[in-house]
Amino acid sequence: MFTGLVEDIGRISEVAPLPRGSGQRIVIVAKLLTEALPIGASLAVDGVCLTVVTSSPGQAAVEVGPETRDRTSLGELSPGRQVHLERALRVSDRLGGHIVTGHVDGIGHIESSVRRGDSWDLFVATPTSLLRYIVEKGAICIDGVSLTVNRVDGRGFAVSLVPHTQSHTHLAGKSKGSAVNLEVDIVAKHVEKLIAAYVPSGSTGLSLDKLKEFGFATGD
Repeated sequence: MFTGLVEDIGRISEVAPLPRGSGQRIVIVAKLLTEALPIGASLAVDGVCLTVVTSSPGQAAVEVGPETRDRTSLGELSPGRQVHLERALRVSDRLGGHIVTGHVDGIGHIESSVRRGDSWDLFVATPTSLLRYIVEKGAICIDGVSLTVNRVDGRGFAVSLVPHTQSHTHLAGKSKGSAVNLEVDIVAKHVEKLIAAYVPSGSTGLSLDKLKEFGFATGD
């Protein structure tokens, strides 16, 4: 479990195929890793939860399987690339961002990236299958960064990066067309799953009366 608050930007030092060729081993160097992580620890790399397989002061190695390569942008990584890093959340930590699992839902693409005063605005073209989970002023995780959605339309959504986020992540440096890992709010997915049980077969949706009947809505 993570919060979407990036702790450090690491650098890829090595990418090598796994013995059977279906995955890859990635070595990351970063100041955050000065204190070696325990083997088996979870580490979010550009928003993807990965398992540490080797560790020494200043670096760690993780393995990426074929499912992760297919569902995320990690298959594009090469030596020298920068990545966002976040260690797993402690139970006693404050939840400063939002609940992030590190299980990427899909890949978006930067459609526009422009400065607006002190802020930096991004518009992310998003798979249609994910748009129903994204709401204005809701939470979204982009490459492991917890952000607030400014607006949503039929093509994607917009967010703004404050100066701190600009200087502590690589999002402002993403060029048009760049792929980004997206994780939608897990609460939205669970609510959809719960409500789906009450939707009659063949129905296009729920009525307000039905929502009230099953306790999901109140009032007139």
